[in-house]
Amino acid sequence: MLTLTRSVGETIRIGDDIEVHVVEVRGGTVRLGFKAPREVTIHREEVYRQIAEANLLAAQVTADTLGALAAFAPAPANGPATGAGAPDAPAAQPVAQPAPPEARGR
Repeated sequence: MLTLTRSVGETIRIGDDIEVHVVEVRGGTVRLGFKAPREVTIHREEVYRQIAEANLLAAQVTADTLGALAAFAPAPANGPATGAGAPDAPAAQPVAQPAPPEARGR
């Protein structure tokens, strides 16, 4: 970890695009200002951890969740619906891909 000492009004640069400004120091509290491109996200540590935890929970999709969502899927056009737990449900068939241009002839 790099540790720097700065006074109010001084700036720290991170790369070419990010500036950290020391705005105020009062007791044990430091106020910082940040200038960065819009695509750079800046969060307090506790907010960053909450976002990361929410993302992990959202990524945990279980079979029960998929089965519940399958009930809302539209029925195929060529026959009746075969829900996620239907017996003898046909296996998914691969979709035919077009041949590359060099294999089609001219």
